Amino acid sequence: MPKPTKSEINADIVDCAAALFARHGFDHTSLQQIADAVNYSKAGLLHHFPSKLAIYAAAIDTVRAHMQTLLASVKDIPVGIERDRAIIEDAVQFTYEWPGVSALSNRIADSEPDGDPQLVEIGMILYEALGIDLKNLSEERIVRVTSAFSGLGITAMQAVRADRKREWRPHIIRAAMNALGHKAR
Repeated sequence: MPKPTKSEINADIVDCAAALFARHGFDHTSLQQIADAVNYSKAGLLHHFPSKLAIYAAAIDTVRAHMQTLLASVKDIPVGIERDRAIIEDAVQFTYEWPGVSALSNRIADSEPDGDPQLVEIGMILYEALGIDLKNLSEERIVRVTSAFSGLGITAMQAVRADRKREWRPHIIRAAMNALGHKAR
């Protein structure tokens, strides 16, 4: 097996750390826990990232950059079922590729009003991608979006853990689309 590149190592560190941040919170996750999760010494970890905050920032930057790319990719699709499907399919794939970062981004749903403003900003990008007008909020749409993406995130992470990504993918997409109010096809 070829030796991983520096960017692959950094991605693994970011994803593992993001999973710990999601589970324990930033303040209750130590550099030693992160080092242990990626099988590095603390000094080896600090060779890749200068601090725990730098790792957290890299996780946030990963999800923010992804959301901005997603927004750009759907901007020409009219708001509706096809745009929702494109976003759902993308969200499943992102969760498969970045389960830890996805777990951290799922903290948006349970974030307090004064929670991490970076997570709130990411949530606003998702709302924009979905065509949600914050000036004319539909409570039903917000509930459906929260249900669809929370369920998608948890289920896609379970598919990763169970090594059932391919088998579960169509079911996850169908369930999320149903949660958004679109009939399964």
